[in-house]
Amino acid sequence: MKISDALRRLDAYPRTLEDFRVQSVSGAIITLISTIIVVILIFLEFMAYMTPNLTEDLFVDTTRTHKLKINLDITLHNLACNYVSLDAMDSSGDQHLRVDHDIFKHRLDLQGNPLKETAPIKEIVAVSPTNKNTTCGSCYGAEFNSTHCCNTCESVLEAYRFKKWNAPLDKIEQCKDQYKRSDADAFKEGCRIQGHLEVNRMAGSFHLAPGSSFSIRQFHIHDFQVANVKLAHTINHLSFGDKIEFATTHPLDGFKVIPEEEDGKSEMYNYYLKIVPTVYVKPNSAPINTNQFSVTRYRKDLGSKERGMPGIFFSYELSPLMVKYEENQRSFGHFATNCCSIIGGVFTVAGILAVFLNNSWEVLRNKLEIGKLS
Repeated sequence: MKISDALRRLDAYPRTLEDFRVQSVSGAIITLISTIIVVILIFLEFMAYMTPNLTEDLFVDTTRTHKLKINLDITLHNLACNYVSLDAMDSSGDQHLRVDHDIFKHRLDLQGNPLKETAPIKEIVAVSPTNKNTTCGSCYGAEFNSTHCCNTCESVLEAYRFKKWNAPLDKIEQCKDQYKRSDADAFKEGCRIQGHLEVNRMAGSFHLAPGSSFSIRQFHIHDFQVANVKLAHTINHLSFGDKIEFATTHPLDGFKVIPEEEDGKSEMYNYYLKIVPTVYVKPNSAPINTNQFSVTRYRKDLGSKERGMPGIFFSYELSPLMVKYEENQRSFGHFATNCCSIIGGVFTVAGILAVFLNNSWEVLRNKLEIGKLS
């Protein structure tokens, strides 16, 4: 009995006799309101618990080994696919002319409706004859060896590019039919370029321009001689890695350019991109390496005094810093503690409010009774 008496003294929640309890309508209203508030707050706390906590860190980027992946989806509204050349180059001098690997071109009419689909563009290379019936076209002095054949115009031009020679197009039999057509035909269709390319992870550029590209004595040129070239285009998608919805990995998506009225001048569209390497770490999954970027746009009129080449040019450089986003699951202990705090805090404040209202009502009722007696 002595032990039970000692334990009773430690009871922090003594019960009140029923005879001393006073229940009121105001107390019931406060109880209902406080219960609704507790339920709402616990629900919001549960939603916050189920949402991963996203942290952001910034540190020096030391991952320079893997390639930089460029995803692009660009529509040229007034340039045919046969005349579009995609070239890429970097600060080390590495050049990729007429990029076609993993690049697809889709023909469009001038209203943007798809025409007959074309197959992926494949580079035509010079090959040796495989049988006696195969004719061996001349490479006009640019052949690699005695068995090297150039049966197409493209294979002759490729051999000349390898030798870094100027190709005499008017003297090459394979190119006569191809170069009889007028460059004015280039503006009778549109083209949608989709795909991706991988480049060295360093500052560089890539561009879309009319005509076949050549590199002669470190000069980059295109064989397209038409004035007043203005490329209306839409950047459907451009990113440097995987897409993350909450990050600025694709700020140019949906951007459309409509040239101004005809003034006899060609236009050069420049996009200067500042790339920030980004890694996204999710629980129980491999990290996602991607890149965010900001962009500055500039349009240049190519008049008599301005030098340049009509086309769409993207120049990019990488930041030495990397951003790391990491998702962390919230602690259940933290969730339980917040729930207890909500319940205790709301009912404590409700109890104080109920006592204040009851005491105020008692004082007011006493004054009314005194006034009646007097």
